[in-house]
Amino acid sequence: MNDVTAREKPKPAKIAADTLPRFASVQELIEKTKPVLPVYCLFPEKFADAARRFQDFPGDTLYAVKANPAPHVLDQVYAAGIRHFDTASLAEIALVRRRYPDAQCHFMAPVRIAGAAQTAFHRHGVTDYVVDCDFELDKLLAETGGAKDLRIFVRISTPLGGALLELSSKFGTTPADAARLLKRITEAGATPGITFHVGSQCLSPFSYAQAIEMARRTADIAGIGIAALDIGGGFPGPYHNNDVPPYHWYFDTIREALATLPGKPKLMCEPGRALIAEGVSLVTQVILRKDDKLYLNDGIYGSFDELTLPGWTADYPLRVFSPDGDGRAVLQPAGHTPFRVYGPTCDTLDVLPKPLMLPETIKAGDYIVVDAIGAYSVALRTNFNGFFPDEWAIVGN
Repeated sequence: MNDVTAREKPKPAKIAADTLPRFASVQELIEKTKPVLPVYCLFPEKFADAARRFQDFPGDTLYAVKANPAPHVLDQVYAAGIRHFDTASLAEIALVRRRYPDAQCHFMAPVRIAGAAQTAFHRHGVTDYVVDCDFELDKLLAETGGAKDLRIFVRISTPLGGALLELSSKFGTTPADAARLLKRITEAGATPGITFHVGSQCLSPFSYAQAIEMARRTADIAGIGIAALDIGGGFPGPYHNNDVPPYHWYFDTIREALATLPGKPKLMCEPGRALIAEGVSLVTQVILRKDDKLYLNDGIYGSFDELTLPGWTADYPLRVFSPDGDGRAVLQPAGHTPFRVYGPTCDTLDVLPKPLMLPETIKAGDYIVVDAIGAYSVALRTNFNGFFPDEWAIVGN
């Protein structure tokens, strides 16, 4: 029996009872545990709210695992009802398939390590793939044995407009070249699709309409009716200093743009940030204050790497709690004093790129709670100097 016919039938996931400590609030967590290491706080209700938002999306919602692959976070995403996962490596596919056998993985990375598609297809039953050049298409067809049940998306490059971070300089091709690849996919007997990514933290719903128009032109050039359209991610998180439109603006704009496409292609999206950012907060502690300098137990090599990205203007919402003499954690008024903030490592590069506005009275032993930090914080952390934030708790119901 070959690997294809030997694939195991998916079984419903059985998630073990969560053993994480639970608290009614972040304040209670601080008062009861007095943590000296950073703690990631999970808010199940916020994960559920984010997933409900995408019930209004006119297609399948794939969680982009790269945004936060922590098993505790994946469990919250799964518990919120998400069953499709955008996986960009064999490691991500294996993680999802082991934990949730009934979930569906989609291998949406345009460039794959040699043999990755072979294992993904034959061992894990993955049938969705992305290409943006002949070399990757040839490799994919060879590694899957020219299987006819493949759905192959061609990625097109889209102009940066309305997003903080572009994602088309590394991947994607022109409409004319994409049309040629679509013809090859059809000739190979696979199902053709188109995909794109408008950029991370996209603040303009119209960017999706522009990209869908590019997809329409690509299909017209190819003379092929595409069976599926994956509009990628880019849906924004609710950060300070960013004017985030309501989500229904995005979905309404997407619906209007889809009306211009011939046929009714299957629609997909790949939100990462939008599904998890609000669901995680980080409790950090001030180790030391030197005048207008603060030293925290977490920093750039831990949870704050994304703040260093060029062009990144978003700020995390902050709260400050000060322990009092009776063991209570007292919420401080909003701060207006700029502080230079350093992480715990010995590296002078371990400093936040711009000051944080905090209470003037902040001192060693106080706690800074960083809200909406679920996206990319955990994914990008390192164990440099032996610091690796990995304490978790559930807050709320």
